[in-house]
Amino acid sequence: MDRDIFTADHDAFRETVRTFIAREITPYHEQWERDGVVSRDAWLAAGRAGLLGIEVEEKYGGGGTDDYRYYLILDEELVRAGASGPGFAVHNDINGPYLLRLCTPEQRERWLPGYCSGELITAIAMTEPEAGSDLQGMRATALRDGDSYVLNGTKTFISNGQLADLVIVAARTDPGAGHQGISLLAVERGMPGFERGRNLDKVGMHAQDTSELFFRDVRVPAANLLGEEGGGFIALMQNLPRERLSIGATALAGAEQVHQDTLAYCKQRQAFGRPIGSFQHSRFVLAEMATELAVARAFTDRAVREHVAGRLTAAEAAMVKWWDTELCNRVVDRCVQLHGGYGYMREYPVARAFADSRVQSIFGGTTEIMKEIIGRDLGV
Repeated sequence: MDRDIFTADHDAFRETVRTFIAREITPYHEQWERDGVVSRDAWLAAGRAGLLGIEVEEKYGGGGTDDYRYYLILDEELVRAGASGPGFAVHNDINGPYLLRLCTPEQRERWLPGYCSGELITAIAMTEPEAGSDLQGMRATALRDGDSYVLNGTKTFISNGQLADLVIVAARTDPGAGHQGISLLAVERGMPGFERGRNLDKVGMHAQDTSELFFRDVRVPAANLLGEEGGGFIALMQNLPRERLSIGATALAGAEQVHQDTLAYCKQRQAFGRPIGSFQHSRFVLAEMATELAVARAFTDRAVREHVAGRLTAAEAAMVKWWDTELCNRVVDRCVQLHGGYGYMREYPVARAFADSRVQSIFGGTTEIMKEIIGRDLGV
């Protein structure tokens, strides 16, 4: 399907991204999966290639454009290459808007150059062992003491958790104020009391480091407060639609790639003297998936246009996130089945996609939470 949301400049950027992935990521990804973490050299290479901080001002080393579609292209090409390790989307799509929207001029000078060069890798810490989708249930506290906040708490499932040099931490600065008592603090590598737990052993996405983080009486300078005290929950709500659009769009691109690979496999794999794709059942399954993907593509690209125009609503972003991630799970599962026994072998991309993609209907807000958001928007 032709996509009319991109310009010639976007197409040229896509070729740049593909070249970068082929040179700097694909040859090393299997080793990263064994290591459980991506090499920092890959982040530095991404910085040199202009793939980090695309919307940051040029004076800080960024690309100087606020066109979200460049980030979308990077996300799509990474998933199509099976490159689940580099946490560029967390750095760019999730953390970037917080830094650009909330940083003071002094904070920009301190953090944005390294953010764009890949020398300063970022993470965001919202989820806690007993507070996932329910952000208002978080227990981490950051109580003001002079010119610092004393941060205590535990965060889990933190992408880029091992590599991160700067972690945006959501914590209660006023425990009695409900959601109005949540603030965002930038915690830097090496602060006393800030410790990383184990690199979590996940079902998939083995190359992406995902960690537990512990904060024990960490004195965070008041100068590291992002935005206003008590404004953290609102900032989270403002940025979550973009995060959810990115997750959904990435899931859809991954599903399209798996379908494309499976279609090629079904054309060449022989059974009973003929390609397995020529059997009516296989042909129908492939046709059903192609149709579902085409419908999702039209809706998702419409949402991208709305986001670029500043009109995408939280409910629409939730629709994209819910529909595309669940569709991805269905498509990948059916494609594994069409591959037969080979679909269960990790040497085949479909098997890796089966493990890597499952989490997309969980992180960034579960499917159930997306339906709740949509239902509330309907007034029920």
